Amino acid sequence: MKVPFGAWLRDELGVPRRARLLESSPRSAVWRVRLDGGTAVVKQLVAGAGADERYAREVAALRLAGPVQPPVVPRLLGVDPDERVLVLEYVEHRPPRAGWEVQYATALARLHAAGAEGGGAELPPWAGPDAKDTVSFLGLADALGVRIPNGVEEELAQLLDRLGELNGPRALLHGDPCPGNDLHTGDGIRFIDFEQACLGNALMELAYLRIGFPTCWCVTSAPEPLLTQAEAAYRATWREATGTEVEGELADACAGWLIRGDALVQRAERGTVDQLARVMDEDWTWGTVSARERLVHRLAVVAGMSGGSEAVGGLGRLGADMRLAVLDRWPRLRAVPSRRL
Repeated sequence: MKVPFGAWLRDELGVPRRARLLESSPRSAVWRVRLDGGTAVVKQLVAGAGADERYAREVAALRLAGPVQPPVVPRLLGVDPDERVLVLEYVEHRPPRAGWEVQYATALARLHAAGAEGGGAELPPWAGPDAKDTVSFLGLADALGVRIPNGVEEELAQLLDRLGELNGPRALLHGDPCPGNDLHTGDGIRFIDFEQACLGNALMELAYLRIGFPTCWCVTSAPEPLLTQAEAAYRATWREATGTEVEGELADACAGWLIRGDALVQRAERGTVDQLARVMDEDWTWGTVSARERLVHRLAVVAGMSGGSEAVGGLGRLGADMRLAVLDRWPRLRAVPSRRL
């Protein structure tokens, strides 16, 4: 494939040399090239439904996060909107060290804080779970033969209301802050692939570490002391960057990811069928674990976080009972990995 590097980009950055096609998603083509100023990455979003919107989101997010120091994104060197092309600083990725979650959380907080003072008007608001998700989740409980505690339906309705509010400063959300979209370097982490970037509550992505990267192929379950350390680092970094505390409850964010059936499948399959209902008939593998294994992990997380909570206590009890019912029905399910691949 020929590198899409038009006349304007050549005039601005020089002629690309030694182009090498890199692995990428089906939605984009990515090359590593040599320019007069050094090594760079050329990314072109493939034509198709939503390509223009994804391109606009990525450019807007990179520009909003670009001034953050230490950097949390590669420098944006040039763009060609007509061809949906971005030219980025090349960043060398190193294998993450043990305990990478703390560095990840710190970088994520600085990324999120880039949206706290306004800007990013081109980015849409984060879209959370809705009433269809709660109906589907309660339908799964019924299919498993689990009694729904009194008050849970009201708890879920109130949960949707809380998740739908933008409390405090809005965060620049990556949209898919997964292993593979975080480049670990000698001086910190750079995030890439902002095609799903949006503005919303920071906790929805801080929750990724605990709930197991709900939009990602790679699910991990870190030990509790490490999660506690990472979450404390996140909150301290956010406070330093914004002068405010993170608004909301992490338990709400995790519960929100639990009830979203579309968080059991990769992006191309979202919005197609009721994925929670599908779990009763089939199990499918996406990345490191199966759908039922993802579900069991999330049920355990929400059950563990909601103990004694007035807001989601009933949901926590329901989650614990559903987890036992799933494991009783399918006893060979494995725990999710403790280490990332």
